[in-house]
Amino acid sequence: MVTTTKKDLELLAHLMRRAGFGATRSQIEALEEKGYDAVVEDLIDAPENATWMGDHMIRRFHHEQSGMMGPWASGENWLYRMVTSEAQLQEKMCLFWHSIFATGYPKVIHGKVLWNQIRMFRKHGLGDFKDMLIELSKDPAMIVWLDNYDNHDGAINENYGRELLELFSMGVGHYSEEDIKEASRAFTGWTIGNTEYMVLRSERDSDWPYGRISWHFDYRPEDHDEGEKTFLGQTGNFNGEDIVDIICQQHSTAQFVARHMYHFFVADEPPVPAWPYTPPRDPDAIEVLVDAYFDNGYDIKAMLRTLFTSDFFKDESIRYDKVKSPAELVAGILRLTGEFDRPRREIQDRARQMTFMGQMLNNPPSVEGWHQGAEWVDTGTLVERINFASEQFGDSGKPGVSAMIDSVMADEYATSPARLVEACLDQLGVIEVSDETREVLERFAEQTGEERTPDKVANILRLATATHEFQRS
Repeated sequence: MVTTTKKDLELLAHLMRRAGFGATRSQIEALEEKGYDAVVEDLIDAPENATWMGDHMIRRFHHEQSGMMGPWASGENWLYRMVTSEAQLQEKMCLFWHSIFATGYPKVIHGKVLWNQIRMFRKHGLGDFKDMLIELSKDPAMIVWLDNYDNHDGAINENYGRELLELFSMGVGHYSEEDIKEASRAFTGWTIGNTEYMVLRSERDSDWPYGRISWHFDYRPEDHDEGEKTFLGQTGNFNGEDIVDIICQQHSTAQFVARHMYHFFVADEPPVPAWPYTPPRDPDAIEVLVDAYFDNGYDIKAMLRTLFTSDFFKDESIRYDKVKSPAELVAGILRLTGEFDRPRREIQDRARQMTFMGQMLNNPPSVEGWHQGAEWVDTGTLVERINFASEQFGDSGKPGVSAMIDSVMADEYATSPARLVEACLDQLGVIEVSDETREVLERFAEQTGEERTPDKVANILRLATATHEFQRS
């Protein structure tokens, strides 16, 4: 019989915060019975339609979050899925890719198409990187976002070709301006269209999903440049797929993907524009992930498996090192409080509260996406984050909060201030805190009287969510 230790639970809690949006103490205990490596496999291989209150329920309760004609609904729909899906890593990978392949409503003006892009990330985000880049190049939201509908034989538009190399795959310094032009030539004819209405090549069609049409990819061979192209030292009559194939062969591409993974799942790196001038935080870890990329045919699952089972991911020094993004914070809190057992109109309020913290899903500030890490927090957003958490855990009517309070009240050992604080931290997902943080929490528990009451437990939970550690992962 394998004995469960606190260290085992803490490691699993770390995994669930990074690979998902967190878990309760009871959920972590259940996972521990499987063992760490088995939990990693379950996260990576979760079925695409894992158990959750799905689209049919959303259509019943919120027609706008199903139709998604406006700017908010696609993000509200996605936040609800983050909160309720059992496939946590799948949704986390959607957030990962959305942060890299940034596409937003102000230019696309088509909520359903943006939601379709997230669905594409859900389908291909754990596959191989080559397939992902090809699907991205065909994605209507991206075609409009970076103007590839205006990229024609004899009159190229370089926007997509440039960002494909600079921000989506290789990074500055690994290609030339001529490579950008040649890549753009290869993507001529990759546009959007419809079967019901003939539109001019340069036109975008309907801005509404249920107006005239919903956009889809259209390849127009008559508008494709069939001339010979030289790209990254290789020459041929290349189409877009050939360009992606050559990109994926590059060591710089493997490093680019690896550094993004390290940044998102392990420890903060500087913003992408600084990468050509700033070495990785852990070069050896990046090369481990690069090897996994090439050894497994650009497979993202293999890279993630390598990452989550690595010593550098398990290292205790990187825990609570990353500031949670607003989406991670809000989704994680809502999973703990259990507010959404079904679609509720309150998801609209939660999405707006997340926006006040600095992140509106499907609306990044630029093609670079969001600058993450400590930049998530300033004097205004920190107040929003703490108030949100306090409001959620101060409502004992929420089933998750009620269950936490009941568990602490039933713990016969949670009588002293120290043991009471420890029990509350455990209920929040086996949270570890510094000695300084613990001292503040214990002092609060001591000053609020000797009697252990539900209100006192709720207040300790609320105070704990304002800590440095809870606000990070």
